Amino acid sequence: MKKWIALLVVVAIALVGWIAAGPFMTVNAIREAIAAEDTAALQAHVDFPAVRSSLRAQVEDAIARKAGVDVQRNPLGAIALGLANTAAGGIVDTLATPAGIGAVLQGRGLLHRISGGGIRTDDSYAHQPPPDPLRDAKYRFESPSRFTATVLTADGDPVVFVLKREGLRWKLADIRLPLEALLAGSA
Repeated sequence: MKKWIALLVVVAIALVGWIAAGPFMTVNAIREAIAAEDTAALQAHVDFPAVRSSLRAQVEDAIARKAGVDVQRNPLGAIALGLANTAAGGIVDTLATPAGIGAVLQGRGLLHRISGGGIRTDDSYAHQPPPDPLRDAKYRFESPSRFTATVLTADGDPVVFVLKREGLRWKLADIRLPLEALLAGSA
């Protein structure tokens, strides 16, 4: 009987350890996929529909806040706001792809990524991937099913990558961008 209890305790400890190590293993797998520029591997660790939905909501909210109440009340302003949201939705759809997420994690603009730009070395034509994008990330468990990795932009604004647990697997499910800081800088 004691052996069965000991076995159950060992299994429970192993399960808790696996769940606790899961987000770190996922972050490492995302790092490796980005370094190898392997979009299929990245796709296995990112919930793109959830990321797309979250980014779209953030961008639409930021646009509405920037426009202000007066623009929203004006019929022409409401139409312009709708057009801006549609254009922003297209940008979000482009960003919420394996290449777009890779660009965000690498700290490079999407257009720079698409154009094949990279860090240049002595060979001016050789494409060199950037250093580890999550090197200086601050990690934190927000709950047993939610984990964050926060990276600071070049301006010192936080970009928060949120991983959520689905059973025993962890996936990147949300990216919180510092849109307020970006919009304030464009004012």
